[in-house]
Amino acid sequence: MDRTSTVFTSLWPLLLAALLALCAVGCSQQQGRDIARQFSDGKPDEFFQTSVDRMATLGMRDNLQSLYLLMSKLYLRNPSQWRQSGYPDAVSAARVIRQAIENRQPLPPLGDRRDLAALSYSLSPDFRGDRVGAFIYAIGSMLVTAHGGRTQFYVTDSINPQFVSNAARNIEKATWLLSQRQDANGVLLLFSNEISEEGSNLSFAVEFGKIVARLDLLTQILDERYRRIGLNYAQSLLLMNFLPVQ
Repeated sequence: MDRTSTVFTSLWPLLLAALLALCAVGCSQQQGRDIARQFSDGKPDEFFQTSVDRMATLGMRDNLQSLYLLMSKLYLRNPSQWRQSGYPDAVSAARVIRQAIENRQPLPPLGDRRDLAALSYSLSPDFRGDRVGAFIYAIGSMLVTAHGGRTQFYVTDSINPQFVSNAARNIEKATWLLSQRQDANGVLLLFSNEISEEGSNLSFAVEFGKIVARLDLLTQILDERYRRIGLNYAQSLLLMNFLPVQ
């Protein structure tokens, strides 16, 4: 081996270390830019949210959007309903329903009924009025109630996973009732899914299924979070460790 090769061989570990250091600096700079971009894209109130709070907030947003999509589709299949609302078109009727859900306001055709009471009444043959609006309002108000009366969540908030799971089961039942309930003449109270010789339209069931899936996922994550809190406490007792105070 000549002198040049010997020198290169002896310097190779130093060169490799220098290369790794440069890569580390470059990666750190890239990570720093990524973090800075994420902060700039976020909202100030996100600093007061845990990852579970953020997921619950986004899940509620997506569930309400699915519900509003279902309302538009139901109005298309049942145009006589929005006409009973007294508003000039389906868009105006849907806007009022949306505001009532998000602001937790009562819906006049339902009186003081909310949540489950409103859901049962909206699918009753005795109901008179915009059945689509009443049905969507009932489910929306039930979702908000199951999440503690909120649509956005922060570190000071708590969500009962059992109530969220119950809401998912209620939506499954409501979906089935929607496809089955008929008036005295045997006509469906509301037309939604359709399976006929001309074709199939199961988009209502699919969208309701998305809502149920999001609720079930949130339930599992909440259960795991509270389970870990309990396990951490049990471990601290077993190991005789003091619990952190900050």
